[in-house]
Amino acid sequence: MSKELTEEEMRQALFGNAQISARVSPPSLTEVEAPISRAAKKKPAKTFTPRLLVTLRVSNEFEGKTYEILHEADTLSTLLAEQEATKAARRKYRYVEVVSVKSM
Repeated sequence: MSKELTEEEMRQALFGNAQISARVSPPSLTEVEAPISRAAKKKPAKTFTPRLLVTLRVSNEFEGKTYEILHEADTLSTLLAEQEATKAARRKYRYVEVVSVKSM
């Protein structure tokens, strides 16, 4: 069954009896620039920044009174969040213990 179809027969088989519209000319340069300039003027939407909330138990006395502090880290890695929070807490406190790391 090697029947060769013409282009018109192929179009009719694919699209049915729809009329073939005239070719559309490409948009002019000014029509293309208008949407781009409007889009460029819009402020970009605030993107979601991943945040983790690290809870630390800190103290300056060994086995003394402890305080819980919270640290927000802008990362998805819990290890990096722990390290960043511990480093920030060590500036003020001598003993630092990580209690929990939760996603915000």
